[in-house]
Amino acid sequence: MALDGSYDCVTKSPMGDQKSVFTVHTNGDTFTGQNAGMMGSLDVEDGKVDGNTLTWKMNMKVPMPMTLTCTATIDGDTLTGTINAGAFGSMPMSGTRKS
Repeated sequence: MALDGSYDCVTKSPMGDQKSVFTVHTNGDTFTGQNAGMMGSLDVEDGKVDGNTLTWKMNMKVPMPMTLTCTATIDGDTLTGTINAGAFGSMPMSGTRKS
């Protein structure tokens, strides 16, 4: 599908810009993948596809355990979205398709 691929992303976190590679593998109205960066790799959980919008969760372990709730829209080769980190608020995420 047009959303599948790997995206070079930057998340604006309270600890500064976090670079990662976000992979998307769609299967109908669901998707799997992971977000891999300097702090490790987080698997996509409960990934859903609605048109060109993705929603998912990730269970972060480092630097502290928490569930991140995420949403992103893919327009061509551009990804824009947010990662909600509970009490730490919402962090913007942006990316560009690399493959």
